[in-house]
Amino acid sequence: MRRPAQVITVFTHLRTEDVAGPLERLVELARERGVRVRLPPAELDKHRIEPGDGVEPVESPDADTDLALVLGGDGTILSCLRLFAGRDVPVFALNYGAIGFLATVEPSAFDAGVVRALAGDFDVMKLPALVADTVDGERIALNDISFHRRPTGRVAELAYSVEGEELGEVRCDGLVVATPAGSTGYNLANGGPVLAWGVAGYVVSFIAPHTLTARALVVAPGDVLEVTNRSRLEEVEMTTDGRAVCALAPQSTMRVSFAEHRALLAQAPGATFYHRLRDKFGRLAY
Repeated sequence: MRRPAQVITVFTHLRTEDVAGPLERLVELARERGVRVRLPPAELDKHRIEPGDGVEPVESPDADTDLALVLGGDGTILSCLRLFAGRDVPVFALNYGAIGFLATVEPSAFDAGVVRALAGDFDVMKLPALVADTVDGERIALNDISFHRRPTGRVAELAYSVEGEELGEVRCDGLVVATPAGSTGYNLANGGPVLAWGVAGYVVSFIAPHTLTARALVVAPGDVLEVTNRSRLEEVEMTTDGRAVCALAPQSTMRVSFAEHRALLAQAPGATFYHRLRDKFGRLAY
């Protein structure tokens, strides 16, 4: 349970036709409760909203706020979690995406969900992150960091080490490093294990490995992973949470480490990871 919000900042996904009505209703509910609603410039432009009528512009999207409220899917939620990483700002999400594994409530409970968010009637899950040391500084991911061969390039040749011990070199399409929250994404598609939220550690799995011996590995939280591009000619792309960040040059190495408690995700009181797993993935079989 958090204290009631006085100021919220709202973020939405790109399909404005899906969230225009809910955004208008959100502003109404907030205004009735005396809560100030802020929209970053990109949101104002996207929805063609003029400041006023309960909506305030905020120059920087990561400006101080009591709550970040998302109308979107996992991609928008992850962007928001990264934006407020390391801050005491919970991210409360209403699902307007395909799966919305990280969402707090579904659209069918919109009004009740917004009222709950504004009242601070939710639990907070402290999510870990992965930190990659790139040539341009640290980059964080809440779901996963992945290394991919170029679409027009040759098969990647990736070596990986943990705490200085090289564990293998694999010809593959790529390698994925995932947090527990991200283990149900790209890692799961690779056949990697699902890690329950609260597990301390992260998982490494391979994309289309050209060997029968490559297996996913769960790494202890304090151990540092190093990924080396063994190709002499081909770069591999590095992404965080599905967003391209940089290239790993031939014969170069990148360090990835695990960082506890980097972002705050709102959850309905009493919600569990296992209920979420069954609800989101069990129903996809029908």
